[in-house]
Amino acid sequence: MKKILIPFILLLVLTISACGNESAEKEKSSASKKEKSGTITYQSENGPVEVPADPQRVLVLSSFAGNVMALDVNLVGVDSWSKMNPNFKELKDVEEVTDEYLEKIIELNPDLIIGLSTIKNVDKLKEIAPTVTYTYGKVDYLTQHVEIGKLLNREKEAQAWVDDFKERAKTTGDEIKAKIGEDATVSVFEKFDKQFYVYGDNWGRGTEILYQEMKLGMPEKVKEVALKDGYFALSLEVLKDYAGDYVILSNNKDQDNSFQQTDTFKNIPAVKNNKLYEADAKKFYFNDPITLDYQLDFFSKSFLGK
Repeated sequence: MKKILIPFILLLVLTISACGNESAEKEKSSASKKEKSGTITYQSENGPVEVPADPQRVLVLSSFAGNVMALDVNLVGVDSWSKMNPNFKELKDVEEVTDEYLEKIIELNPDLIIGLSTIKNVDKLKEIAPTVTYTYGKVDYLTQHVEIGKLLNREKEAQAWVDDFKERAKTTGDEIKAKIGEDATVSVFEKFDKQFYVYGDNWGRGTEILYQEMKLGMPEKVKEVALKDGYFALSLEVLKDYAGDYVILSNNKDQDNSFQQTDTFKNIPAVKNNKLYEADAKKFYFNDPITLDYQLDFFSKSFLGK
């Protein structure tokens, strides 16, 4: 009798254990599905916000379209600056929106809205969909991408890109410094409408790569005027005073660029020495992963001929 009873008890224990494991796996799978179809709590700079765990219809009102695209999340609306960026070909059929065109935003039925802290109608936007805003420069540009990753429930993907980018940028920067010299300086200029600007180290236009990642030199005069606000307005007559050994010119080709034919511009040492590298401003504005990859490639080709 004992010989029969012991195997029976053992079989019963194994059956119960198997059922328990199967039940646990079902619960785990169910929880995972619930998270993907439900919500997560994102800790924004303004407090916790319930957002979709798997957003399908994201609307970006400023700056962050490239971050969202880099994480393979669908966009239904973007700001005009993103829309006209030649690097963002994926936005061809995406609607252009503003923070004041609320009727259009309602029609697009977004499940998440993202923008800078300066956008208008935030309270009304929150009634349409969960809305998260960021203060520009509150965190560094790579941390910003990781934050977008957290918001979209894709933090691991965002961090993986950041780690890879930093390694690639450092390698390229080391090669550039080996070629141009440790003490060489670089300035980033832009002409927008009738005004010239010189940039610090955190205002797009490749400045984050040149100064933060590659640690290339910035002219002392630029440090004095552009580091605090990120940019400084100049006249053509004084450009030479802020020009480094090398100059990156972020230029709008659809505007009047006759300044490039003036003696004032031609006599800037970097221009005379063929150390001027001209970029398309519309491709160069931002500091999202798509733009950063483009900028890094531009610098590699310009400085190294790669």
